[in-house]
Amino acid sequence: MRVNVGQAKTDLSRLLARVEAGEEVEIARNGIPVARLVRVEPQMSPGERFVASSGALAGKLWTAKDFEFSEQELDEMYAEWDEEDKLL
Repeated sequence: MRVNVGQAKTDLSRLLARVEAGEEVEIARNGIPVARLVRVEPQMSPGERFVASSGALAGKLWTAKDFEFSEQELDEMYAEWDEEDKLL
């Protein structure tokens, strides 16, 4: 899809919605394309990239929703270690 600069200013929200849906939009000045709006793919975290990697373990790894300890669980662990003089 190609639009002129004036129309792009007026309809920017509508054009962005089309881009989010996967469409490319060219912006032209006097009928000559000068810019292109394209969808930006979301960034994956390092952990997500590792799990999604293609290799021998691709599709076999997953991270549980409760992977991290809660604040309460950490406090209890530290209290136990402190009682046993394991903390420095």
